[in-house]
Amino acid sequence: MRSDLKRRAAAYLLLCGVIFPAAAQKDTVVIRPVEIQDVLVNPGMGITTFQRFNGQELNPLYTWSERGPVAESQDAPQKPDFPGTSIAYLRWYWSALEPQQGQYRWDIIDVALAEAEKHGQRLAIRLMPYSNEDPLPEWYRNSSARRANQATDKDGAIWQPDFSDPLYLKYWGKLVAEAGRRYDGNPILDSVDISSVGYWGEGWSDYMPAFQSQKPLIDIWLQAFPHTTLLMNFDEPEALAYGTQHDAGWRLDCLGDMKARNPEMLDQYPQEVARTGIGDVWKHQPVSLETCGTPSQWKRDGYDVNYILDQALRWHVTSVNVKSSPIPPEWKTPFEQFEKRMGYRLILRRLEYAQQVAPGAMLPVHMWWYNAGVAPVYREHKLAMQLWSASAQALIYIPADIRNWLPGDSVVDQPVYIPHSLPSGSYHVRIALVDPDSGAPAIRLAIEGRQNDGWYDLGTIDVQR
Repeated sequence: MRSDLKRRAAAYLLLCGVIFPAAAQKDTVVIRPVEIQDVLVNPGMGITTFQRFNGQELNPLYTWSERGPVAESQDAPQKPDFPGTSIAYLRWYWSALEPQQGQYRWDIIDVALAEAEKHGQRLAIRLMPYSNEDPLPEWYRNSSARRANQATDKDGAIWQPDFSDPLYLKYWGKLVAEAGRRYDGNPILDSVDISSVGYWGEGWSDYMPAFQSQKPLIDIWLQAFPHTTLLMNFDEPEALAYGTQHDAGWRLDCLGDMKARNPEMLDQYPQEVARTGIGDVWKHQPVSLETCGTPSQWKRDGYDVNYILDQALRWHVTSVNVKSSPIPPEWKTPFEQFEKRMGYRLILRRLEYAQQVAPGAMLPVHMWWYNAGVAPVYREHKLAMQLWSASAQALIYIPADIRNWLPGDSVVDQPVYIPHSLPSGSYHVRIALVDPDSGAPAIRLAIEGRQNDGWYDLGTIDVQR
């Protein structure tokens, strides 16, 4: 008897699940937004500007400066032919930021943050110890800090630091800690490079210390910037693995190295990604790349641009620094196709909701999203629905963590509450992914329907008491 009741109950539930929704579809609105093919400028991704901001003069075809601006920069008289971007990437040497011991030029970074915001960008930065042309601060060289080479050595013209010297950790660590106290969690700060060792802080040197000495030089960044995206430089495998295991993304400084002898793009880089186990880092932290030379150099030297860009996509790249150098006209099309796939590209395939709802009721909402890019969104944004009319509006947040929308399909099935105070009437149904701080629409979707205020107007709904 009890089993018979169970069979009848199961049959009844099946009937409800098959027949009732089919009948209810007559009262359901189904919207299939039309996809667009535009290159989209979205937060936290894309081709970056370098040592400058949107709308400023480009570099020559083959040269650039590693010295970041120390004052406000001027915009170009005419908008340069360069991709629009949401990230400005700047970097400065230690000697520029701390010309005298303990006297920090934070005004340099403050101006850069203000310039980025003014130009519709967020700021990615690197603090660099030194280079083959830009020495360590004079006060540091004149301290009792150890030197790794001698003036009579082949590279004696360059004062090479001993990276295992406790004084190097002390003084460089203090700069990093002070920068963290001032800038960690700044909403305009996109990311910070983990940079402590070697020329330009790239992580390679003829005087590399053992990993036990590198580790504390990585830890200072992890401690100073717990609320900011950190990117681990690629060159030292053990350090790369350690940094990414501690929730850093990774960056590569020589995308496109296809030289005839020991081409890193063909040999070292793909294998090191596999050996260090960083192949899945992109699922939770970004991958940022920088060109070896410039795209014009690639073209001059006969490099295969399609191979280079395809490899970047296989690494699930989110941002690329091309040195604010012009894109060769003949390569505009492959670069535009590359821009459409790098980072995230979100398409709302289907939106479904009831044609009519009462104030104070729950409205079931179904969404099918597709990420046509190669990476997710890494910064939190909120999925929002707006019911809008000329006389009344309701803002409704839909529970969904879009940082989990990896490439491919995602489905959102959520009932949402319709405010009891909402007057009866016909409303536009509008969708947006909004910035968690400002509440304004922030992410452009690859669909039609975008309004001047950034919301996507997709359908209508009747609210009736």
